[in-house]
Amino acid sequence: MECVVQGIIETQGYLGWEGWRSLGAQLIQRIGDAEEHSIHLLSVFDSSKAIFRNHVEALEVLLQGLSGVPKERVRVHELCLKSGPNLGVVPSEVRLLCDLAQPTPSWTIRHVGGAMRGAGAEQISVLVRTVVESKASKNVLHYFYTIGYKLDHELLKIGFAFRFQRGAQITVTVTSANKMAKLHATDEAVPVTPGIQLVEITAPAAADNYNDVVSAVTAFCEYLAPLLHLSKPGNSTGIVPTAGAAAASLMSSGGVKTL
Repeated sequence: MECVVQGIIETQGYLGWEGWRSLGAQLIQRIGDAEEHSIHLLSVFDSSKAIFRNHVEALEVLLQGLSGVPKERVRVHELCLKSGPNLGVVPSEVRLLCDLAQPTPSWTIRHVGGAMRGAGAEQISVLVRTVVESKASKNVLHYFYTIGYKLDHELLKIGFAFRFQRGAQITVTVTSANKMAKLHATDEAVPVTPGIQLVEITAPAAADNYNDVVSAVTAFCEYLAPLLHLSKPGNSTGIVPTAGAAAASLMSSGGVKTL
């Protein structure tokens, strides 16, 4: 299980509100569909390319100060596989993640599941789901093809991440989603939605402590509120009016001390 918060940032152009909602829904569907114990919140920045670069740089400065750890490079090849008819009438989906940022690429299997429902889920300001992950050898893709799974789509996520302890084991990633014109051609990847980056905050949780993890992640998100406006998918509350000023303040200070 894990807790997840997501936000979307624009780098250039102007799409209008309906365009933002559509792009946000596409990215969350393609990037965030996984079997997770998770929080799903949507954030949008509407700004020029130059201002956006300041926003991302300011977010990196803020995360550096809050975490007290160096950032990590993110370059992950994600393949979404769906079961074929020979595997039964109930469809299943798995995601294979290849970490290309490591000297030797490593593979992870991520099993896709559903969200927690009911009165308890409605009473908290997050979306809760479950996740199952397992490390795998480099022939894992061939194995899934052999037993009847087929490739639905693939993405290359590029960006950076911070991993640290702050009431929970929190990971913050800032990535762009990129597609390949040729199968598995990661060196030729181009952005799925040019000018958009995904900010995601995750923390592992268990059935007996997810409330504590939700509280820790929610509290941490308050530090990012001047830059990221967070809400549940479908209930987006718009642009953060303080983003420009907050970014300028962070950048002019030359960084922040570890908090």
